[in-house]
Amino acid sequence: MEVNFYNTLERKIMPFSAINGKKIGMYTCGPTVYNFAHIGNFRAYTFEDILRRTLEFFGYDVTHVMNLTDVDDKTIRDSRKAGVALNDFTRKYKDAFFEDIKTLNIEPATVYPAATDHIPEMISLIQTLMDKGFAYQAEDKCIYFSIDKFPEYGKLARIDRENQRAGVRINSDEYAKDSVADFALWKAWDENDGDVKWDSPWGPGRPGWHIECSAMSCKYLGDTFDIHTGGIDNMFPHHEDEIAQSEAAYGHKWVNYWLHCEHLMLNGEKMSKSLGNFYTLRDLLAKGWSGREIRWVLIGAHYRKKLNFTFDSLAQARDTLNRFTDLFNRLRSVSLAGDGSEIAATVAAKMSEFETAMADDLNTAAALAPLHELTRAANKLADTNVLTKAGADMILDAFRRFDTILGCLDVDAVAEVEAIPAEVVALAEERSAARKAKNFAESDRLRDEISKLGYVIKDAPGGVYELKKA
Repeated sequence: MEVNFYNTLERKIMPFSAINGKKIGMYTCGPTVYNFAHIGNFRAYTFEDILRRTLEFFGYDVTHVMNLTDVDDKTIRDSRKAGVALNDFTRKYKDAFFEDIKTLNIEPATVYPAATDHIPEMISLIQTLMDKGFAYQAEDKCIYFSIDKFPEYGKLARIDRENQRAGVRINSDEYAKDSVADFALWKAWDENDGDVKWDSPWGPGRPGWHIECSAMSCKYLGDTFDIHTGGIDNMFPHHEDEIAQSEAAYGHKWVNYWLHCEHLMLNGEKMSKSLGNFYTLRDLLAKGWSGREIRWVLIGAHYRKKLNFTFDSLAQARDTLNRFTDLFNRLRSVSLAGDGSEIAATVAAKMSEFETAMADDLNTAAALAPLHELTRAANKLADTNVLTKAGADMILDAFRRFDTILGCLDVDAVAEVEAIPAEVVALAEERSAARKAKNFAESDRLRDEISKLGYVIKDAPGGVYELKKA
């Protein structure tokens, strides 16, 4: 099946074609480890996980590189404020990040390069840009990239070059879209950096944020690779600057496909640390929500659409996932003989619909519909005692296949089920006998007795019933 992605660089959906057959190089912008990541960050990381899982679903072999930004303006600022050495400060948040992605069932990247481990590669890349005339040392001793020397600057974010002012420089790692200017590749040491510095041909200092990703992606993926992703916030200046410095240094196209995830909203506003309106994953876990419930919410909308986060959506996720779990438990109990022909065509159709949706630019919103439709079909057949064990197994296999991408169904997780007391079972059997005798008044009385003991009974044709805790 042909896979299609919306390529931000081209502003259109395009068929995906890998550089090297079925082998793919993918780079994703990882966390800046100065604080706990919030769930807005994790929307991007779950999108990238869905992307990788989808590629693997369709038979691709993915080398996935995700950087850890452990030296930049914010990590230095906050480590000094805390009075802790940079490496010790960032280690806490690196460890927390890995714990959090495990909670969300995000598959580990192939490699997680940390910026502080790749300073020589950054210095080498900056030297190449200096040698080619794309970079210069200013009076502040910092090294800047000259955007005026790279005519294609702005092609990703669609910047209007006529409004650029030559010679304007920005030393900060992050800046607004209307602040188009030469950006720092190497920042000369000053007292605000404390003991954070490395030697270089241009004097002591440290790399700018943007050069880190170019240097590390090249080391692990080569100087041309398939896919680069990140949140929409990264498009400018970060990704724009990455393209400029990489293509200036290498002399050719750097990345073929750019995919960007939209914002997670909280009560209609963008969730961000700077606005103070955010929840970390740990905040939500402390409130009693699970990683799989949070993941279900984060993947529920198409990645290129804003997602408004609410606690109602988490409650709905819990209800939905519980219904799936009830289905899986029910399917495992089916023992009727047969070949599964009663459901085989439905399973094949729903799997095809799921695959078509995921191949269509990761349309998770459309891909979830076949899951609900298959659930309804399975329960209907089970209710009428038509579903066979072979058919139940087909449905379970389909959901396992769905979950190789979705990552939150836990098809084979068997929860510890509290044994139903003998007293309740006896009442249920009495009620079944009353129903068969058409003694509906006694049947209703026994149902109420069962309810008082904290259980519910659901009837099906043929005198079959389901008994479970309320």
